[in-house]
Order: sequence, then C-alpha cells, then structure tokens
Amino acid sequence: MPGHRRHRSVLTGRFSKDADHDFEIRTVLGGAASGAADVGEVLAAVADVGTDHRTWFRAWDALGDRVAATGEACAARGHRVSAASAYLRASAYLAVAVNAVAGLDDDAVLVPTFRKHRAAWDRWVDLVDLDVERVALPYEGTTLPGYFFRAPGDGGARRPVVVAVNGSDGSLTSLWPACVAGALRRGYHALAFDGPGQQSMLFEQGVPFRPDFEAVLTPVLDAVVARPDVDPDRVAVYGISQAGYWVTRALAFEHRPAAAVVDPGVVDVAASWERELPKSLLAHLDAGDDHAFDRDMELGLRLSKDAARTWRFRARPYGDVGGYAATLREVRRYDVADVAGRVTTPLLVTSPEDEQFWPGQSERLAGLVPGATLVTFSDAEGASGHCEPLARALVEQRMFDWLDERLAP
Repeated sequence: MPGHRRHRSVLTGRFSKDADHDFEIRTVLGGAASGAADVGEVLAAVADVGTDHRTWFRAWDALGDRVAATGEACAARGHRVSAASAYLRASAYLAVAVNAVAGLDDDAVLVPTFRKHRAAWDRWVDLVDLDVERVALPYEGTTLPGYFFRAPGDGGARRPVVVAVNGSDGSLTSLWPACVAGALRRGYHALAFDGPGQQSMLFEQGVPFRPDFEAVLTPVLDAVVARPDVDPDRVAVYGISQAGYWVTRALAFEHRPAAAVVDPGVVDVAASWERELPKSLLAHLDAGDDHAFDRDMELGLRLSKDAARTWRFRARPYGDVGGYAATLREVRRYDVADVAGRVTTPLLVTSPEDEQFWPGQSERLAGLVPGATLVTFSDAEGASGHCEPLARALVEQRMFDWLDERLAP
C-alpha cells in the first residue's frame, strides 16, 4: 500500500531533530483548533532554532513577548476580541518557554518567565467573552489557585462540570485546548487549577507533588459540588498526561464523580524514568545499594550536562528527598497497580499509537479498572503520540460523546 507508506512518512516527520522540541511544537500546534496557537507564527518562530537549548528558550520567550505586546496594543485601542486572542496565544508560547528553562545552565529566569506566562493568561481571562471566576480551593491550610468557567448562557441553572487535572509540567493554558474549550461548547462548566507540584504551587510556593492525590481531589470536589450552579450528580474528572496516574489514584478512594477520562492511562509513573537508565544501574537500586546508585548516577550525569539538567528539572516537583536513589524511590511510590481495582467511577482510557512515555500502560490500566473503556487513536487518524497532540478535535469528540452518554440528565 504505497499510499499508506506515504501517509506515515508525512505524519512521522519531525518539526525538530530534538525529540522533546518536536513534541512541544506538536502540542502547541494542536492548540490551534481552540485558538491557543497560530500555526504560521509558531512554525516561523522555530524554523531556524536547531537543537541549541538557549536558542530554543529565546525563540519561545521572544514569540510570547511579541504576541503579548500585540494583545496590549489591541486592548489599548479597544479591540477586545483581538487582544484576548493574542493573550491566549502568548500564554501558550510563554508556557513552552517555562519548560525550556530545563535546558538552561541557570534557572534564574524560571520564575520571571512563569509570571509573564501567568500574566498573559490572566489578561486573557479578563478580556475573553466568557464567564470566568477566579477561585481559591481549600487545601491543607492553604489554597490552590483555580479558574471556574461557566457554560455560556447557563442562566444560573445547575450544569454538569468537568474538573481538569494537569500533568507533571502542564500549564493552565494547556488545559484550554485539552478539555475546557470542548466542555464549554457542550454546555458543561469547567474547572482548571494548579495542584501540588504544578506551576504556581511549585514555582512560587514550593509545594511538591504527592502520590495520594485523593487528598487533593476530595477538597477540590467539595468546593465544586457546593456551588449552586453545579449538578453534584454530574461531575466528571479529566486527567492529562501524568494525571492519568493522579486521577486514577484519587478515584480509588473518591467515588463521587459520575465519570472520568484519563489521557492516557498511567499505572507506574517511574517507568518513564527507568526506561532511560541502564539495567545495571537499576540493579543497584533494587538491591538497596543507594550509595552505588548515587555514585554511578553522579558519574553518568557529569558526562552529560543535558541529562543532568533534565534530571534536576524533573526531580524538583517531587521535593527535596535526598540523593538520586531517594528521588527515584519517591517516584516509584506513584503506582496504582494495587488500588486501581477499587475504582468504581466509569473510566475512559485513551490509548494513542506510539505512546512514547508510558507505552502499554493504557491497556494495562484498562485491565485493572473494572469496566473501564479503552479508546485507541492511530497514526492513520493523525492521532498518534502522547496525548494525541495533533488530533485534539478528534479526542474531544470521542471523549465528550462518551461523557455526554453518561452525564445526561
């Protein structure tokens, strides 16, 4: 089938020789369907970037600043719709710049870049023709920052709601094309928030991840179902990327949601770390020889500055737990194999072809959760890869059709 081969060669072509950069570009381009990117300005910005990490950061930082300046100029002239559009795109581009700090020798620009990203997001919230309420969600003596989007024309009636849970390094902007925009188009309310270890909670408050995510989701749901505009019997939860673990873990103990979606399924978070490590190194960890593990890791990371920077950035959200072995032991706690069977909420699990971070785990999770629905996405549909970055409209259609059938009044 020559035509099929041509199709695959086009689909699997790279926007960048760097695999991580390529994935970021695909993810941003996928947001174009919901207004969170403009294809031309993205491709122009990265056309000559290459694989240098400093150039990569500067390209996204400059693009975000330029588009934010466009938003400010439009707002000053009274062009509210144009300003909102620019600020949403700027927030998406600056979110990539935030993640790009992982490749820099010095992360001093992390917090300033994050604050520019969040400022652009907040300007969009203030200007967009939507009913958006900033909310503070109670959480263990502090609050989690959230944004509650009311369905257009709700008239105060109780509506179903989707609670969107982010992945390990996702921005609030990324939840707009992933879930929130589609929810509003279908008459759902939606909540997006930063949980422990995510964005503002990590960068500004130093609050790390936690494996027992029910301790997060339960107070969030308490706040959501107490709202007079929410139907407490029609609450759905959506988890993207590493939230495939967090949502599943929480649902093993928190049974109020009427339905949930994980995109994709994640059983064992540490698998995405360990597949990059030599078996001989992992043997030290399994044998309890943390000293040998730390010694060999230190030697290996001295030989690769890129790997050292990546490890530091990925380890930071898990808290200051000690050395390399202690960090990986902490990540190994993020495993739902023993509790997934307790989930009673109807669960949809996405499974994209060529899942690069947790291959095979969607199928494994669907087998562990009683009655789970597995939906596959393929290269032939243009929907391969982690979180189906270039096929968000297709994901939205399948996900919300499934939710509609379970949350109908």
